[in-house]
Amino acid sequence: MAVTLTESAAKHVRDYLVQNGQAIGLRVRKTGCSGLAYTLDFAETIGETDQVFESHGVAVVVDARSLDFIDGTEVNYSRDGINEAFRFRNPRVKSECGCGESFSV
Repeated sequence: MAVTLTESAAKHVRDYLVQNGQAIGLRVRKTGCSGLAYTLDFAETIGETDQVFESHGVAVVVDARSLDFIDGTEVNYSRDGINEAFRFRNPRVKSECGCGESFSV
């Protein structure tokens, strides 16, 4: 499997990559201690244990420890008026908190 982007998310990331100039792709990882959560950052390097997936022309970089929890996740980007956000569809999620910020697999 892989971690993928929708076309909307890929366009948003590509626009940033053009402006930034130093980043080579989007880094997606899990974080959290009592529950899991997603973090997004722009990858400037690729580590030894990183997996790199290509999605709509964008490199998606995931470290090996995170991949165990987020493999198969699709990242979407949506804008509604002044609200904009990345949303995650992870088929491995068994439960989420009320606000959708953290999850368990």
